[in-house]
Amino acid sequence: MIMLIGPVGAGKTSLLNALQQTSGKAEKTQSIRFCDGGIDTPGEYAQIPRFYSALMVTAAQAELILLVQAANDYRVLLPPGFVSMFSRPVIGVITKVDLPETNQDKARLRLQEAGVREKVFPVSAFTGAGLAELMGHISERGCKK
Repeated sequence: MIMLIGPVGAGKTSLLNALQQTSGKAEKTQSIRFCDGGIDTPGEYAQIPRFYSALMVTAAQAELILLVQAANDYRVLLPPGFVSMFSRPVIGVITKVDLPETNQDKARLRLQEAGVREKVFPVSAFTGAGLAELMGHISERGCKK
């Protein structure tokens, strides 16, 4: 099972839909949602410290955490070392790489500042760019998505 965590508007739900090959318009995630081997989380849970305990407890059910950062959002929204609270492996995913005025280097830096030490995958849930590599990595780890 994979768990997606990231700031509001990072594209977590769209990414999960693309990984699970489900259609439908992504709507604002209001609460932690379990769906076919994936865990989708509201962005507020990553941005408001009082929700961290809910993320930690839920992460115990995941095999792999995907920390998501949009390529067109340069703000620092997660604290340094954010991922250290999780006992599961964490990889980085840069979303929205198909949009104009993106900066993958800054997005990668934001993920590294948050503590991502493993691989970082640039992807687009809209065009499908990079999804095959990400799905391959998830499968190699034996995770269901």
